Amino acid sequence: MPYFPHTKIEEKAMLESMSLTSTDELFLDIPAKLRLKKELDLPSGLPEKTAWDKVHKLAAENINANQYVSYLGAGAYQHYQPKAVGHIISRSEFYTAYTPYQPEISQGTLQAIFEYQTMMCELTGMDVANASLYDGATAVAEGALIAAEATRRNTIIVSSLVHPEYRETLETYLHGRGIEIQVIPHTAGITSKKGLANLLQDNVAGIIIQSPNFLGSIEDLGYFAEQAHSHGAMLVACVDPISLGVLESPGSLGADIAVGDGQSLGLPLSFGGPYLGFMAVKEKNLRRIPGRIVGKTVDRLGREGFVLTLQAREQHIRREKASSNICSNQALCALAATTYLSLLGPGGLKEVGEQCIAKSNYAKEVLSKLPGVKIAYSSPTLQEFVVSTEEEPDKINKRLWKAGILGGLDLGRYYPKLRNHILLCVTEIRTRAEIDNLAQIWGNWQWNS
Repeated sequence: MPYFPHTKIEEKAMLESMSLTSTDELFLDIPAKLRLKKELDLPSGLPEKTAWDKVHKLAAENINANQYVSYLGAGAYQHYQPKAVGHIISRSEFYTAYTPYQPEISQGTLQAIFEYQTMMCELTGMDVANASLYDGATAVAEGALIAAEATRRNTIIVSSLVHPEYRETLETYLHGRGIEIQVIPHTAGITSKKGLANLLQDNVAGIIIQSPNFLGSIEDLGYFAEQAHSHGAMLVACVDPISLGVLESPGSLGADIAVGDGQSLGLPLSFGGPYLGFMAVKEKNLRRIPGRIVGKTVDRLGREGFVLTLQAREQHIRREKASSNICSNQALCALAATTYLSLLGPGGLKEVGEQCIAKSNYAKEVLSKLPGVKIAYSSPTLQEFVVSTEEEPDKINKRLWKAGILGGLDLGRYYPKLRNHILLCVTEIRTRAEIDNLAQIWGNWQWNS
């Protein structure tokens, strides 16, 4: 039998209180032609144990990332998650909490968010960080809106090597605001400086550059910051937080806004979410930053405390004056990032980045020795890189899959000119033996197949 929380007697009492005789009368406002005139096509109810057995059987048909050796990145990365991260975010005082509107009962949550903001500022070289946005895509879009608002201009220039799905989200956001988007072409795996010069005019509000970019190459953020500022525009730098353990911060290179996805910081792949969009800005943009900001203060007795401050969301001010209509609080994901960074410290984060560089370079070396395989670009990379192949990527990935390996991304899906190019990701968790096995399985094909 299906499970209903109310008895027939309770249902009758509720209906009588509304002067109704049946639940069907609750739906009279829906035109008859739109109402379903038959029972839902659903299986009959099951006893609890039988239902759980069925769920477990269905779940067993999935293959999770820990069962396969993964070389797939493209925005979601398999880094090691210290066990303490999962333990801390599973504490009931954190995972059941929502928005800390009442500071007197939310000091633990507010302090955790404050520590997160502080860490993101230190990583990005910025003055203020928020808490937080949905993911990297919404963070990029919100960064563009800040640039347009701050400069009172209506053109955004974005690199073609910003994650394609981020650019789709950007188009969705800016279309309704009447803001024009222009795309910088790329060459040799990096954003074209000549292409930027052809687009940069005094009506441009901001330039959006991702580094490492979607092809894995590290961009010259300092150059793009100089070009933006020379025309009164702002630079929005989309960065991988793991890279900031070994690369100069976007703030030190002149970026005005730093955004990105914090999934790499202790969050699992988790079927694509929930993830963590982060944003940090220079102080001049403090009042334009969306999301929440936690500040440290003292109470009337001089005791240290934490509060939400500078609240410029539509729940606090008139909607048309709000900096953003994003309402969700990704504080649990931010707590995971805070815990991860606390456990690793600056030295640990640097080591993760160095291992990513070393292991991905080793993968480049062994793969480039295979017939029909070339490293596509010579630009420096962190953990992702592109190989060109004579064999079709789909055939390679199917062969790898049979051997328990999740291969890379076929770039032809997003860039038609990059047909037979594969984006591979090698993080710190991969071993030499796994990389050697990747090369061995990859190279096991016949030219006439």
